[in-house]
Amino acid sequence: MSELKTKLAPAVYLIGAGPGDPDLLTIKAQKLLMQADVILFADSLVPKQILQWVRSDADVIPTANKTLEDILPLMIEQVRAGKSVARLQSGDPSLYSAIHEQIQALAAAAIPFEVIPGISAFQAAAAKLNVELTVPELVQTIILTRISGRTQVPETEELAALASHRASLCLYLSARHVETAQAKLLAHYPPETPVAVCFRLGWPDEKIWIVPLDEMAALTTQENLIRTTLYLVSPALNSSQSAHPARSRLYSPEHTHLFRPR
Repeated sequence: MSELKTKLAPAVYLIGAGPGDPDLLTIKAQKLLMQADVILFADSLVPKQILQWVRSDADVIPTANKTLEDILPLMIEQVRAGKSVARLQSGDPSLYSAIHEQIQALAAAAIPFEVIPGISAFQAAAAKLNVELTVPELVQTIILTRISGRTQVPETEELAALASHRASLCLYLSARHVETAQAKLLAHYPPETPVAVCFRLGWPDEKIWIVPLDEMAALTTQENLIRTTLYLVSPALNSSQSAHPARSRLYSPEHTHLFRPR
């Protein structure tokens, strides 16, 4: 691998590593990994294949066994020493990545930082399943959520209330509470609603099952899924097989717009 020689500005780069597949890194993330002096990566959630882009002389530090109180002083110290730090996190940093507290601490310490987006698991799942999660006249909303566990969900975001919309619902961080989640979803979705159960998306041992909603918990227990599992609940999952007649107006010959006048 040819290494970039450009010197990065001393800063913390909070990089979304995507769901696991190194090919799903953004070009910007790849460039930063090829240049950074120090790499801190969440090794329990980010596969080592992502490190193929890292400089041979970079200092690579796994963080699965560290707390924020361990990680922050390390990042601050390295930047103040004139080094660039790539903080490699799974998925997209905007979603369940715990960057909120990192950003607050870095700002308080006057440490420059930049956030680089990544592919989230729900996007990777839809691509693997060859589906669009917003099908005209069927479903036009995507909800990204989780069920309460160690981290409590605000009362206004209760899963049963969100399920009432019958939207494409992407359920993160909920495998340990799947029976409760299934019961709340069944209060509004029909039991035959298809659910994609996605385990370790983008990793070499990735597995995806599609089952009716009322079998979601049983499959999870049967396969002993307790982490890195995404549930994608959506009527869009069977739209390709049901000859759903609706189509987007965007490319319809009857639909005119600025670039395609009548």
